[in-house]
Amino acid sequence: MKENVVARKSEEFAIKVVHVYQKLVENKREFVLSKQFLRSGTSIGANIAESEGAISKAEFSLKISMAYKEALETKYWINLMNKTGYLDVELAEDLINDADELSKILFSIIKTTRINKQ
Repeated sequence: MKENVVARKSEEFAIKVVHVYQKLVENKREFVLSKQFLRSGTSIGANIAESEGAISKAEFSLKISMAYKEALETKYWINLMNKTGYLDVELAEDLINDADELSKILFSIIKTTRINKQ
């Protein structure tokens, strides 16, 4: 069976998100922004997992689009936490790079799915 690269990368990213969230809550006592970050960052992989069980191309495309939007939202929360001092620049850049990579893969899947639909 062929490896699903985007599923693996989204799971690795979600694990990193959970660890960062835990540190933010424990060390910085930050609960609002970090919770949004946790939700959107782990939702990327959840939507990808749901796309694997899609019963139609339209449902697959919808779930991949939702994962893409969650990746964009996650980048927003990372930037906000960085600019407000909750994340240091190096960690924020690392997380942004991972989210960007996921966004690019997901956008490529969306484009391919739309082209094949026509």
